Amino acid sequence: MKLVEIVRGLETSNTVIEQLKVLTLSFGKIPVICRSTPGFIVNRVARPFYAETMRALEEQIASPATLDSAIRDAGGFAMGPLQLTDLIGHDVNYAVTESVFQAFGYDPRFQTSLMQLELVQAGHLGRKSKQGFYHYDDNKPQPLPSIAEKIYLEQPQNIKAHGNWQIFPEFAQLLTENGISLEGLTQHSDQSPTLIVNDVIIMLTNGELTSSHAQTQKQAVVHFDLSVNYLTATTITLSCALQNNAQQNQQAIAFFQSLGKHVIVLPDYPALLTMRTVAMLCNEALDIVNKGIATALDTDNAMCFGVNYPKGPLAWGRQLGWQRVLSVLENLTQFYGDSRYRPNPLLRQLAAGYQSLTFKELP
Repeated sequence: MKLVEIVRGLETSNTVIEQLKVLTLSFGKIPVICRSTPGFIVNRVARPFYAETMRALEEQIASPATLDSAIRDAGGFAMGPLQLTDLIGHDVNYAVTESVFQAFGYDPRFQTSLMQLELVQAGHLGRKSKQGFYHYDDNKPQPLPSIAEKIYLEQPQNIKAHGNWQIFPEFAQLLTENGISLEGLTQHSDQSPTLIVNDVIIMLTNGELTSSHAQTQKQAVVHFDLSVNYLTATTITLSCALQNNAQQNQQAIAFFQSLGKHVIVLPDYPALLTMRTVAMLCNEALDIVNKGIATALDTDNAMCFGVNYPKGPLAWGRQLGWQRVLSVLENLTQFYGDSRYRPNPLLRQLAAGYQSLTFKELP
């Protein structure tokens, strides 16, 4: 791991901090500075990465292999959360979550998973016990994700693009390479990136149910999930409105397959998986900055070089737009009716344009 977190106590002098930074750099490591806080930067900000996928598993949204693929192969993270906790060990991962949960006065943001607790109590600790979310038997292959079967349809004759595709330049490139024009769009529009394929609206999830959008639009709607790079991702995750008919869903699936993507179709799940995870990571990272625990740059560096995230949560939030991140969390709060997804005050200020973050672009 390239990262070293240098934790400042109440009486730590600036001289000591500077000496530790020089020492860390001499080892070829990347130092970040933070005030003492439960979990420091990495173990605090990373809690939602595990928690959101475990929640989806508890809610029977999909199998472990499918959920991991949605985060890894579609979202762009190096490993799926369930795969990673099996590697870390559930006894270790659960203990960290529980300690942060207790230290923050049992704040729902850090709620532990009963499913993971059951694994720990049963001794199913992951790879080291040969059983966790997956079974590790040398003679048996790991389960595969549920991928939509190839659908053979004629190429859609009527494809239109709307909204702000500037936030996803790789996706825009993928579309233009496949003959879909993005000319004439208002690139700074607040509207979510949207495609209309024949009579089906395909749009980036914003935390609402797909079926709610379909009811509002009076039209077939399919949501797609967030990815760090739609051009290189092998997979894309979709959810289809319950009002859609089978042919409309097939049109959306076949469209993404024609772009060379495997397709995961999840039930109608608000914010799908990568979007809700990134929104929560961003929210927690903003809390770090808002309380002066670390700078925005150090927070993003900690997550990129400490746990190998493909993009810093704050850089990702800035790319998406703070208002979009805020909308996702507000919609999740309304859907679940609890405070787990409550937006950080700094996020509200950023979304309103009252504040700005200062940090260099990550390499």
